[in-house]
Amino acid sequence: MGDTDVTTEPGAPWLIVGLGNPGPEYARNRHNVGFMVADLLAERIGGKFKRAGKAQAQVIEGRIGPPGPANRRVILAKPMSYMNLSGGPVTALRDFYKVPTANIVAVHDELDIDYGVLRLKLGGGDNGHNGLKSMTKSMGPDYHRVRFGIGRPPGRMQVADFVLKDFSAAERKELDYFVDRASDAVEALVIEGLEQAQSTYNS
Repeated sequence: MGDTDVTTEPGAPWLIVGLGNPGPEYARNRHNVGFMVADLLAERIGGKFKRAGKAQAQVIEGRIGPPGPANRRVILAKPMSYMNLSGGPVTALRDFYKVPTANIVAVHDELDIDYGVLRLKLGGGDNGHNGLKSMTKSMGPDYHRVRFGIGRPPGRMQVADFVLKDFSAAERKELDYFVDRASDAVEALVIEGLEQAQSTYNS
């Protein structure tokens, strides 16, 4: 399935998953930008993350969008497994909340996009991203992705070392702005649909 809109079930909730690794030592890593976006969306909703029953994740239930037909029920989630085991918690949440796979949004770091650039898409490969690889193995590829560019590692630095380092001092100057914009993109995707959100945020 490519970058096309899908017909989602009216009234079905959306599951927005920020991908990252749990623990303070990872909190500001490039690989944890999905958690950063989820945390900002949680602030906007006005909720606090809580443990999700048997699922290995933290969740918030709430609503986004204006009153009326565009208002959406959402479940924000941060898997508390490590990145390469994200699929299990996400699938458990999908089943518990009865979320269609097309109503799942994964927010994640993306090496092959310049820092701060966003790309929204539906389906596709995992491009070596272990969180996506685990999700796709658990439930197939047909979920939405909000891809947050982090760029490629400099010189001969290994990818694993690069993604598990904090953003550089220069990057941090703009990080809050880019996380805010990514949060806007997630909201637009859920409220307005993929095509409209792509036209606004696929810069």
